Amino acid sequence: MIRIKETIVVEGKYDKNKLSSLVDGVIIETNGFGIFKDKKRLAMIRRLAEKNGLVILTDSDGAGFLIRGKLCSCIRPELIKNAYIPDILGKEKRKSTPSKEGKLGVEGMELETLRKALLRAGVTVEGRAERRSTLTKVDFYELGLSGRENSAGKRTALLKRLELPEHLSPNGLLQALSVLYTREELFQLCEELEDDKES
Repeated sequence: MIRIKETIVVEGKYDKNKLSSLVDGVIIETNGFGIFKDKKRLAMIRRLAEKNGLVILTDSDGAGFLIRGKLCSCIRPELIKNAYIPDILGKEKRKSTPSKEGKLGVEGMELETLRKALLRAGVTVEGRAERRSTLTKVDFYELGLSGRENSAGKRTALLKRLELPEHLSPNGLLQALSVLYTREELFQLCEELEDDKES
């Protein structure tokens, strides 16, 4: 497991699942071509890039390069590191047929191949001792953002206030907030939200 400072952007959930067994860090999905229409998700990716930098890891097919191109056109180049997987013909286990171009995507790569791709891109590998304290699920519970009555409503209000994508899962929100805010900043934000609601 390697701890990576930058936020990694992949195309979909299967890519994210595969990478999660190698990387300790924030991994965000574009939802494939959904990134072309999802302004809030793109804005969130931009903010994450500004905070810690961005690593783009898409499939090596035409679709992957279109998505990479979109991200590169919307984010300052000095904030981006591009990681590339090799062209390997084949089919992912979960699929009944190969992709249009017959190439394996990120989810079909060996973990060692992905590790090399990330290191070649120049990612910042951090030691455990340097790890920044991140928000936890306990913090979310304390703030009423999970496990409580109207937690979903509070998360929706927070997403709206922070201009983050409305369909961001609770785990995705926790990851994004861990990069964008300290624990103290998040508690302050939630307190302000409560004050706004009461006034």
